[in-house]
Order: sequence, then structure tokens, then C-alpha cells
Amino acid sequence: MASSRLTKTEEKALLDILGCQHLSLLYKASLHTYNVNAFHNKCDNQGPTVVVGYNASGYIFGGFTEQSYASAGKYLFDNNAFLFRLKGKGQEPSILKFPVKNAVEAVLDNSAYGPTFGANTLVFLSESKNSVTTDANTNSYTLSAEDLHGNDQVLLECEVYRVEGLSSILEKPWREMTWTAEKREALMKEIRTFKPCLSAVPQCRVLLVGPVGAGKSSFFNSVNSTFRGYVSSQAAAGSDSTSLTKQYRTYHLKSGSGRTPLPVIFCDTMGLEAQPNAGLDIEDVRSILEGHIPDRYSFNPSCVMNPNMPNYIKCPSPKDRIHCVAFIIDGSKVEILPEKLEEKLKDIRRKANSFGVPQLVILTKVDQICPIVEEDISYVYQSMAVQKQMRLMEAKLGIPLSHIVPVKNYSSELELRNDVDILILMAVRQMLRLAEDYLDDCDDEPPVNRSIKDCYAEP
Repeated sequence: MASSRLTKTEEKALLDILGCQHLSLLYKASLHTYNVNAFHNKCDNQGPTVVVGYNASGYIFGGFTEQSYASAGKYLFDNNAFLFRLKGKGQEPSILKFPVKNAVEAVLDNSAYGPTFGANTLVFLSESKNSVTTDANTNSYTLSAEDLHGNDQVLLECEVYRVEGLSSILEKPWREMTWTAEKREALMKEIRTFKPCLSAVPQCRVLLVGPVGAGKSSFFNSVNSTFRGYVSSQAAAGSDSTSLTKQYRTYHLKSGSGRTPLPVIFCDTMGLEAQPNAGLDIEDVRSILEGHIPDRYSFNPSCVMNPNMPNYIKCPSPKDRIHCVAFIIDGSKVEILPEKLEEKLKDIRRKANSFGVPQLVILTKVDQICPIVEEDISYVYQSMAVQKQMRLMEAKLGIPLSHIVPVKNYSSELELRNDVDILILMAVRQMLRLAEDYLDDCDDEPPVNRSIKDCYAEP
């Protein structure tokens, strides 16, 4: 019986990408030969399949289709087809996913060809040889051969698996949730009455960072709306190719008509961009984490904040520092997160780790991941599509799944919704819990006799 070349770690990563429960090996080129006929004999009429290729450069890559091969001599329509890289040159999984662009020609099902994705975008067993051919210039998928397989098109092995257990909704939620109005009120009370354990810190500061358009400002507006009792938009939010947030803003949240201060301050930043010298500069993050940057500081990607600049806070107190970092990520775009953006997020994570600052991921726009969740947000923890995105985010940033929370921001609504509020409140509670863990490790600093002038750079 043929055995899989995938390690247990690689198999788990592939299962997470596919959102399935089991893989059954149908075809193994080293056993069944690199032959188109052998492929079709083993893989036709088997339902959804995934092709996995291995090369000498260490890359593991391939493609998935929900459609069944049948040697029909035509293209198969598949909205859910995608190409992927499971592993690059390193030892650990390094996941990239390339969704289909033109679903009409997602997969070619022809007895004269091996597994063929798109209009020859990626062809396995070309001319019944141990190789692939790649054409990144088609409209079927957007990719680069370098990213996909390192431009090494010679196969050491090619395997095809039947994908089993695909389902859109789990029988039971994998996180227990209560969606009642009483739960909403209990969460609001817990947050309102929260008091940081460090006496010098009356409110926890949470830094919101993420790519342009991920929903940072919208998340603040949604939290603000939940506690105000109506949909509000204090922070500028919307769609643009560059960051709508140009300044460093600290937002003090207040609750109800009495405007009671809440124990959390959201610190909003410019959005991250893949291009160099654009968006939030990673070097500014250090100053933010340490509390050197004042409210309403205007970001300048070409010149980071430094001690010689006006209003630089020279001696920040514990309450000025960041106590938790929240990565705001568009849940519908996790697979296509550019590598350069991913590296920037990892750089921020490393900086936060160096200061001992805890982090979590707020996965926004979960209603755009799954149509069932779009209809009923309470299915969020039963949706395999949402779970898959969360696990993929865990793999990309190395943040534990327990520190990844899905939310839906208020965008088109005119009235508050109980289910949306509960997800938002759960996210805020998790922030406060992580911030509390951080503060619990800090000692009260002794009071220092210094004037305001001492603590700010000369204008």
C-alpha cells in the first residue's frame, strides 16, 4: 500500500488549508509512474482532489479542486479551486494560497493531460514526465513561479489525494458561545468594572495595527457603538488604497449617556502597506510601544519619530506604554496576504515580544468568509471556513488560536445587533485579560519628581 510523503506536520497544515478532515492517497507517481493515463485511472470519478508536488529545492506545492475528474475533455467551473505552497526552502510549513481568478477555466479535465489548473497556469505530468510547467501570465490564477515552487519545475514526487470530510458547518461549535441579551449585558458589566492590577495604570492601552483596509478604525467605531448604545463613527473609516489614518490617535472609550470612562484606550495607527517607505514605519512601532509618541502625532514614513523631534515624550510612565497589541486582519484575505506585509506583521510581533507585550489577532469581516455566517453570525464557531482562516492566521504569525478572535464590524447597519455586540465584547475582554497578564508582571515604578517640560522634547 502506498504511503504519503507528507510528514504529520505537513499533513495537518494541508488539512487546515483545505478545511477537511481526511486525505486518502489515490496516486503516487513513484509507484504508479509519471504517466497521464495512470493518473486518470487512479483519480477519475473520485470527487474533490488535491495534487501535491515535491521538488529538490524543498518546496511542497500543488492545487485543489472540488470538481471530480472524468476525462470529459473540457474546463471545469470551480469557484473554490486554488493553488498553494505548503512549504518553501525552510523546514517548517510556509503557506501561500492562490485562489482562482477565472472560475470558468479553474481546472482542465482532459484525458490527454495530467492535473492542469487554469489555462496552463500549472500543469503536472506534462508530456508524462516528472515535471510541471508554469505560466504565471494567464488570467486563471495570480501567482509567481518563484513563490510557488522556487522556479524548480522538476518533480521528486507527485501525489494526488481524495479530499474527504469537506463541510461548511460543523455539527457543534468548537468554541462554546452564548448569544443571549443577558450574556451581552454580563460582558459589558465585566468590561465596565474591570480595574488594572497596576495602580499606576488606570486604563489599559491597546495598540491597533494591521494592513490598510483591514478595519482598524472600524473596529474602534464598533466597540464605541456597542458601549454608546447606537452605531457611531468617531474614527475615520472607509475604503482606500492607502491608509485613512494619518495620525497616531488615542481613543478614550466611554459608556452610555453618562459617558463613564472605560478601562481601555485604543491607540490607532496608520495602516501597514507592502511597499517600502509606505504606511506605518516599523521603527515608529518601538516608540509607540514605549510610550514616546503623543496623541495626534502625524506619521511621516520617510522620517520616524526620534528624541529630537517636538513633543517626543522622553520619560513615559507605565500608563503611557502599550499593554497589548491587537493585529487587525481582514479574515477574507488571509490567504492572499502579501509576503512583505506578513513580514512587517512578524517584525512588529518580534518587537512586541522583546518588550513582553502580549498580542492577539482580531479577524474582521468574518461575514465575508462564509455565506452562512453572513446570514447568521452565531454560526461563526461552526463555520469550517472561518475556522480554516483562523488556523491559517495561527500558522502565518505563530499566534496561538486562543489569541485569535473573529468579529464583524458595524458597517452598513443603522441599529446595534446582539450577536455582533457579543463578538466585539469578547474581543475587548480578551484584550483586557492579556493586558492584565502583562501588567501583573510589572512592578509599580517609584514616583519620579519631574516636570512636564522635562518629559517632552523642546518644540
